[in-house]
Amino acid sequence: MAAPFKKTSARHLQPRVDVKVTPDTLYWKNLDVPVTKKEYGAITDIDFCPTAPHYFAVTNSTRVQVYSPTSLQIHKTISRFKEVAYSGSFRSDGKLLVAGGDEGSVRLFDVDSKSLLRLFKGHSGAIHVTKFLTDKTRIFSGSDDNSVSVWDIPSESQLLSYREHQDYVRCGIASASSTDLILTGSYDHTVKLFDTRINDSVMTFQHGHPVESVLMFPNGGICLSAGGNYIKVWDLLQGGRLLSTLCHHHKTVTSLAFCNNFTRILSGSVDRHIKIFDISTYKVVHTLDLPGTVLSAAVSPDDDILVVGMAEGLLSIQKRKTPKEPTSKNKQTSRYNATGKTYQPQKTDFIVHHKRKEQLERYDKYFKKFEFTKALDAAMKKGVSMPSPEVTVRVLQELMKKGAIKAALACRSDLSVGYIIQFIKRNISKPSFQPVLLDVADLLLDLYAEQVGQSPVMDCQLTELRETVEQEVNYMTELSEVMGMLDTVFASAAMKTSTTSSETVPVMTPSAVAQAADI
Repeated sequence: MAAPFKKTSARHLQPRVDVKVTPDTLYWKNLDVPVTKKEYGAITDIDFCPTAPHYFAVTNSTRVQVYSPTSLQIHKTISRFKEVAYSGSFRSDGKLLVAGGDEGSVRLFDVDSKSLLRLFKGHSGAIHVTKFLTDKTRIFSGSDDNSVSVWDIPSESQLLSYREHQDYVRCGIASASSTDLILTGSYDHTVKLFDTRINDSVMTFQHGHPVESVLMFPNGGICLSAGGNYIKVWDLLQGGRLLSTLCHHHKTVTSLAFCNNFTRILSGSVDRHIKIFDISTYKVVHTLDLPGTVLSAAVSPDDDILVVGMAEGLLSIQKRKTPKEPTSKNKQTSRYNATGKTYQPQKTDFIVHHKRKEQLERYDKYFKKFEFTKALDAAMKKGVSMPSPEVTVRVLQELMKKGAIKAALACRSDLSVGYIIQFIKRNISKPSFQPVLLDVADLLLDLYAEQVGQSPVMDCQLTELRETVEQEVNYMTELSEVMGMLDTVFASAAMKTSTTSSETVPVMTPSAVAQAADI
């Protein structure tokens, strides 16, 4: 009886990576496929309405667009701006919306009618921050004229103006626990806490980089500032003591937001990543990759929608998946399928095992028929070699083991040989593939040496392969030099350590030894 055919396996070519699945990973993997929309300009601000159904305002170019959370389409467009608009923000009841802009004025809109209700003038620079205070009757704004102003909505007048910042004020937030506290961040590297009952700031923190975003916990005891690639956590109840410094992004952090009912912090960065932190440990629990430079990010209050705005004008909207309830037909089908599966056979029963037919890949079918050339052709198809190059390399290994690699490579057209050389060039830099691909390249040169210089396609591919190999050799040479330098550094450090330890060991004189012996 012939031995059963063994399928081609490429598992050992892939490095083993132990991926730890955590509740946070499952939670964020439960988001649906992102819906990406192209807007008119860079999306600088995203704000969710605190009241259901949680519409969200997207500020870009000369407009503020209000999206529906159910259809994910534009519900309203507020375009009463002559220049670029910034910081479209809802009031806590969702009825009013405030926004700034390059014109230097703060505009207050009615969300339902989109009509302009108030126009506050007093800044001499672009206004990048506009937020409502908790009492719903006042607004504060931060401007490029380095000032922070507080406005009264009923009287349409300016109540206060703070001019303590020395550079652009680009972010700010009102305290949810107090009607008078305002936290602002500036490009002068400082974060300031203002109390509208007095004319000066009550607290100042040195962030160390231009501050792009600030965040404050609902109880008002802790705040965060983001600037550069750092996120810093400050304790307001202890006079602004620095609690922690987070440095997990490679480039400037541009936005901060709460999620998971204030148990997680979300940060977006220019490095095209969004990271989620656990507030109990301030460690990264999950990372999301985005297709563009992240400028703004927000999560709906019910944690159902994640919206990210990018500098390229892309808007990414991800909605949480809803579990589908099985229909009655599915329930009947599942009961029917389960029939017999739970039956326990008796001792007197004769059991016949059902052996399912094993499904083979196309290259394995050709291997089974000893058609090695066709097996290699099937493994070189773009549907196999591009997404799974390890499978193609494993097929080449099997051909070498069977002694059929030469027959499989021989008698090929220039175009077919070019495909093989192109595959070698694309994957020869991977360490696990190099031994096999180098042997295949040598064999190709031996088989087709006479055609070199006669086929333009083959000559072009061989030239590119030579350049790739030379580049890899240069990399290896540079790495060897670096390893040599590191060995020298480690050796000198070890010598210093041994010298220091020998100096600290006490040396006993002969007289001390004699005294010890007498004792």
